[in-house]
Amino acid sequence: MKSCPCGSALAYSECCEQFILGRKDPPTAEALMRSRYSAYAEQAIDYIVETCTHDEKNKIDVKETKNWSEKSKWLGLKILSTEKGGINDDEGTVEFEAVYEMDRLRDNHHEVAKFKKLGGRWFYDEGVIVPKTIVRTGPKIGRNEPCPCGSGKKYKQCCARGAG
Repeated sequence: MKSCPCGSALAYSECCEQFILGRKDPPTAEALMRSRYSAYAEQAIDYIVETCTHDEKNKIDVKETKNWSEKSKWLGLKILSTEKGGINDDEGTVEFEAVYEMDRLRDNHHEVAKFKKLGGRWFYDEGVIVPKTIVRTGPKIGRNEPCPCGSGKKYKQCCARGAG
């Protein structure tokens, strides 16, 4: 029994797969968000396109989205908050973090996504990426200081050349 990529306790076949295959419509904005994450993890890019509002569909580069989906290792989804988006609502917001690895680099995609219900179905409408603050874990090396690699050269003449 394959677990669902969205992180629920259910099996994939009992959770997001039913939405991705079109057997059922997600009942809430959060359920749509979870199924869209699972679609990325399962490379079901047609579902990503189909679950966007008309305006968002026109912004998708399908080839690039497919490439990103296939080259990434999907590590987990965390729902941070939801606002509206229930069965009886017509709009909702889901803040989430999707963690993935690509080209040996781990990334945390943090987004506040807005959803609309049109004709009784939920659609992704737009999203705002939450910027990250990068924190230095070690001391800053001055360009005229000795290179930390031990070469005896100044940092700017050694390892700093390969860093740019």
